[in-house]
This record gives sequence, structure tokens and C-alpha cells, in this order.
Amino acid sequence: MIDRTIFALMTLCVTTVMLAACNQEERPGEVETFDAISDDEVITLLGTEPFWSMEIKQGVMLYTTPENPEGEAATVSRFAGNNGLGMIGELGGEALAIAITPGQCSDAMSDRTYPYYATVTIGSEQLNGCGYTDQQPFAGAAAP
Repeated sequence: MIDRTIFALMTLCVTTVMLAACNQEERPGEVETFDAISDDEVITLLGTEPFWSMEIKQGVMLYTTPENPEGEAATVSRFAGNNGLGMIGELGGEALAIAITPGQCSDAMSDRTYPYYATVTIGSEQLNGCGYTDQQPFAGAAAP
């Protein structure tokens, strides 16, 4: 299990650094730790092609797909980086890493705009999508 945790942490760190470089201008000096998503917010992440969604609430993540609408739950540990929120855990015996970074994200299938980008790694599979919270909702139609 420790090998998977290290792999997940390394994947998350690399992904976070890559997304930070894409979404942020270079700033000299120290950067404050990301604190835009509080511990008590319910986070929803979603993606298309393939379709998937995650709801994260108080350290518990529920991952659903069209093939598994009931979903699979996992406990996740969160940590804040310089330009986003990271979470690690294990899902179905695979290392799980989640990176959430600020930016206007589109799911390319609706007229919605989401306040966060999401990158999820489950084992060797990477999922890309968007995210929002109960306190920071998406903009656009409620049911496209």
C-alpha cells in the first residue's frame, strides 16, 4: 500500500505543478497556501468521455460512472498546495490522486462554466474534468 500512496502523491504533485504552470503567471517570492475550498464544502467533480463524477464530503469520496451508478466510496486525505487542493486515497485497490485547481472550466457538453479544473488519477488511468462546490456553484443552466 505504501508504494501506491507514494505513486499517488508523486502523480498528484506533478499534475498540480503542471496545472499551476498553465493557470498562473509566474510570481516571485512566496505564494500563500491554497485556501479557497473550506473543509466543510461539498465538492463535485465531473468529466466527459468517459463520463464520471465524484462527490467529496468530509473526507469521503463517492465515484460514479454510467456503468456503476451506485458508485464506489473511498476515504481521502486532503492537503493544500500553492495553487490548488490535493487529495489522496485508494479506490478499488488502486492509488487515487485528485488535483483541483482554480480556473474557468467547461465540460464541452453544456453551457456551464465551472470554477475549478479537476485531474483525477486512479491507478494508471487519468481523468480530466471540472469541479464546483456547494458554496461555489457552476454558472449556467441547472439541467442542460
